Amino acid sequence: DRMQHEWSEDYFHDSKRAFELHVLPYLKDIPISEIEHAEIKSVLSRMEEQRKFVAAKKVLQKLDRIFRFANRNHYCKQNPVILLKGDVITPKKKNQPALEESDLPEFLMKLDDLDVYITTKMGLRMVMLTLTRTKEIRHSTWDEFDLESDKPVWRIPADRMKMNRDHMVPLSRQAVEVMKKVKRFSRGDQFVFEQKNNPQKPMSENTMLYAMYRMGYHGRATVHGFRATASTILNEKGFRSDVIELLLAHVEKNQIRAAYNRAEYLDERRKMLQW
Repeated sequence: DRMQHEWSEDYFHDSKRAFELHVLPYLKDIPISEIEHAEIKSVLSRMEEQRKFVAAKKVLQKLDRIFRFANRNHYCKQNPVILLKGDVITPKKKNQPALEESDLPEFLMKLDDLDVYITTKMGLRMVMLTLTRTKEIRHSTWDEFDLESDKPVWRIPADRMKMNRDHMVPLSRQAVEVMKKVKRFSRGDQFVFEQKNNPQKPMSENTMLYAMYRMGYHGRATVHGFRATASTILNEKGFRSDVIELLLAHVEKNQIRAAYNRAEYLDERRKMLQW
């Protein structure tokens, strides 16, 4: 609960849900001062048997923080998690399947011909035109967009960004056209990419991915993969790598440099996206 104000809303709820599913059913009735590493190991082993390796690693990290908090506040005298560090399976990281540059014309033609709700098609186009993540597109609201300016922009608030900071996305002419087309079909007054059956809710999580499956791209590409495709193309064409990283909203560890980059590279990112 103390971390609720520091973490994004989604991250907090995901963390809480993981504990409700995997930890509390087995540990909630044991006083924290009496929980030993074998009991925690049992919780983690159960998750590993379900092949929830990433979730198990995150749960272990959260348990470590909880026990350190408990130590500082005299709820217990030891941290049993210490004995389990390095004892959780780390799955191999898989790259997201992504299209090659030569695949894009065929993809766009198939997308034009696809018989799905308009916001699904336009959502996929906006992913490609802005290089943003699926969640950032799905939860975008009309008040985040300035479409009438000489330099149109989309400001994504920090609580929806993976790195928990505001992100400015310059909009190309094509992106503005997509937004204005979506506006003509919009029935809700909040979410840009609304659910077909409930315009007051954002598009469902896997809607765009399932649309790609219908187009024949199952196993060949994902929505997130367009970021990798664009990164490869832009790097091969000689665009500056640090600007590309900023375009993709990847974190800059040097905070002073990060602030400078956000201010300095907006026009350069605009030219890059328009290209």
